[in-house]
Amino acid sequence: MLDDFFTRALLAGIGLAIMVGPMGCFVVWRRMAYFGDTMSHSALLGVGVAFLLEVPLVAGVFAIAVAVSLSLLFLQSRNALPTDALLGILSHSTLALGLVIVAFMTWIQVDLMGFLFGDILAVSRTDLLIIYGGGLALLGVLAWIWRSLLTATVNPEIAEAEGLKPERSKLIFMLIMASVIAMAMKLVGILLITALLIIPAATARRFASGPEHMAILASLIGGVAAAAGLFGSLHFDTPSGPSIVVAALLLFLLSQVPALFAKPSQRPNDGALS
Repeated sequence: MLDDFFTRALLAGIGLAIMVGPMGCFVVWRRMAYFGDTMSHSALLGVGVAFLLEVPLVAGVFAIAVAVSLSLLFLQSRNALPTDALLGILSHSTLALGLVIVAFMTWIQVDLMGFLFGDILAVSRTDLLIIYGGGLALLGVLAWIWRSLLTATVNPEIAEAEGLKPERSKLIFMLIMASVIAMAMKLVGILLITALLIIPAATARRFASGPEHMAILASLIGGVAAAAGLFGSLHFDTPSGPSIVVAALLLFLLSQVPALFAKPSQRPNDGALS
């Protein structure tokens, strides 16, 4: 069965959706969408560094994503600039640096479109092992810090008072995000990773009755979007990565339809966290 490229792509898309669903919820709850963009843009610099140092791409992308996360935490502690300004600087500068480094390496043929938009149809058995093995490990770490991260999202002072070490949880979550970016880059590409993190979680928010319920729904919605996007790509001969994101967008738009016809007092209050 795994000899079929489409089956491998389908399994990879569903595995990625299961992995990023709960993480996307925290991105939505903590208003970290721009941070997700920054991390994904830094992946191209990681690609350039990996080629330059002749190390595995996943290792290069992970190392740069971690460096960007730590740089952000350091600059935030110095109160040099507002967080959105720091994210803007890091996002665009790492993307530009990555493009410049790749352009200088004329002896290497780099498929920029593949890195920017991914190629899930090229997933191998080894990639599947990385996605499911790495995804399970990352979800285990997320489960370990779940209470601390959730409490800090609602009220950092309470988390600190209860000895939950919210700053440590925030750092661990950033490292998890760096790992997700490194693993997902080949599947949906640098420019689409943030969309896959945010859109299923935003869709699930309309129906969730609590944080854990929202995390499960986000994974399920992401899995449906991955399958629908791949079958749509097969039928309409469209790029697979963008097709998955378009499918997720359509699910999000459908989730908003009931609110258009509901009275203000009847509209859902976005279940999990405000």
